[in-house]
Amino acid sequence: MTADVKSKRCIVTGAGSGLGRAMTLGLARAGALVIAADINSSAVEETLAELKGGAGRIVPHRVDLTRVQECENLIASAVREFGGVDVLVNCAGLNMALISRDFLTKLVRFWDVEAEDWQRMFDVNVRAPFMLAKCVAPIMAAQGWGRIINITTSFGTMLREGNTPYGPAKAALEAASAGWAQELEGSGVTCNVLIPGGAADTPMIPPDARIARNKLVPPSAMMSPLIFLASDRSTAVSGIRIVANRWRPDAPDDENMDRAAAPIGWPDLAAASGVPTKGSVAAPGGA
Repeated sequence: MTADVKSKRCIVTGAGSGLGRAMTLGLARAGALVIAADINSSAVEETLAELKGGAGRIVPHRVDLTRVQECENLIASAVREFGGVDVLVNCAGLNMALISRDFLTKLVRFWDVEAEDWQRMFDVNVRAPFMLAKCVAPIMAAQGWGRIINITTSFGTMLREGNTPYGPAKAALEAASAGWAQELEGSGVTCNVLIPGGAADTPMIPPDARIARNKLVPPSAMMSPLIFLASDRSTAVSGIRIVANRWRPDAPDDENMDRAAAPIGWPDLAAASGVPTKGSVAAPGGA
């Protein structure tokens, strides 16, 4: 597994904690070169301090993903540091704790959400991945190889009551990922989605929440499917979402794809509606 991503030039956002920290360390320990991006500079330094062994490297980078210029600067910094970008992992995100620390026990109704909080959630969870992908896709296409990996969430989480604006924001990123994968066909660049497969044991779940932490998905579950998606082994895989807690590190890739992978988004619903999901122009009369 180590050789698959050795010397791959990667960017991971949200690298200061949770899933982002686990994926940053997993890539670096497997030999990748990683720009570890986070708004919390001390947290990303802690990620760097955890790196012990492995042939890779972590370069901390503070970034405020709500600022378009800083998104553009992040990509430019990676190109200066490593000479290019092979893998972009859009992991940084805000969850319902932005709206209420009690969101797990007290229903948050959408009409109680402040417009400013709605906007910030979409800026971090949707606009930032778009900006980073927009900047990096031409670089990857020019070199004929690249991986865009977006971290979304379970479909039930997108639709659940009391989950606005987090659920809608992740649904937007999911839908965008499906379109990006199609637009990148033939370029050597793929776009896929990776999710934990349930509530993950990260700081997004408040420490005082009445939840058994051992029932949560460990961030380490993301590592093996991430290495697969970031490697040459996934060359033919695009437009796919992988559920991390269904992936078995010791199983062959084809078995894991059967067990843990499905097309991004809701293609079955689109097909049932009669609206095409491929092509630049919708069929006449399409809804």
